[in-house]
Amino acid sequence: MADIMEWYNSIPLFTRHWFGASVFFPIAAKIGLLSPMSLIMTSQFAKNFHLWRPLTAVFYYPTGFHYLMNLFFLYNYSMRLETGPEFMGRPGDYFFLLIFCWISSVLIGYIFNIHLLMDAMVLSVLYIWCQFNKDVIVNFWFGTKMKAMYLPFVLLGFNMLMGGGGLYEIIGILVGHLYYFVMIKYPADTGYRMIETPEIFHHWFRPTATQSGAAFFIPPRTGQTTGQRNDRWGHNWGPGRTLDD
Repeated sequence: MADIMEWYNSIPLFTRHWFGASVFFPIAAKIGLLSPMSLIMTSQFAKNFHLWRPLTAVFYYPTGFHYLMNLFFLYNYSMRLETGPEFMGRPGDYFFLLIFCWISSVLIGYIFNIHLLMDAMVLSVLYIWCQFNKDVIVNFWFGTKMKAMYLPFVLLGFNMLMGGGGLYEIIGILVGHLYYFVMIKYPADTGYRMIETPEIFHHWFRPTATQSGAAFFIPPRTGQTTGQRNDRWGHNWGPGRTLDD
């Protein structure tokens, strides 16, 4: 247990809490401590003052293989963004990324009457990491290699072939692209920012002594990285996954 707690406490702040809540709520519902129907988002959540539902809908997911794959991608890609050069030493900016993606997912989920938001949130973070690391080479099934920029669309196509429909992947890609365009690409192309991270977020979350003061990453005007490279984490993607049951 001590080793597990040591590992858990070593996870960066926002990824740790997101991951922990995504473990707690499904298990609590599985063993009967909470009702799954009280955790999902419904179209009447505002009218009924169930204001917790848009948040718990991000954390709750029925347990199973697909849920475990969501946890895997959440842990890997949220941690990589939070501790990578894009957001290292800028916790307020990363918190704003999560808030931006969450609000966007809630609005789209409300429009399309989607009850679970974990898929969209996880894929939006994955998409953003892939945009920051477009030329990183990742492995997919049977040793297939591709640039990271294609990975979200490969997952979308794979899930559609498996009969999942692909709606949640499309929402995650749209949300991630919206953030990347508004916060990164548009400022890089025009020199003008439409939205800034609220200053209060920087006051709430200050870098720790162990974090660097790396500047917020903005890609070159062309949108290209500095060159092709292998996945710096040496991760093997294995058999892939679906993001929608």
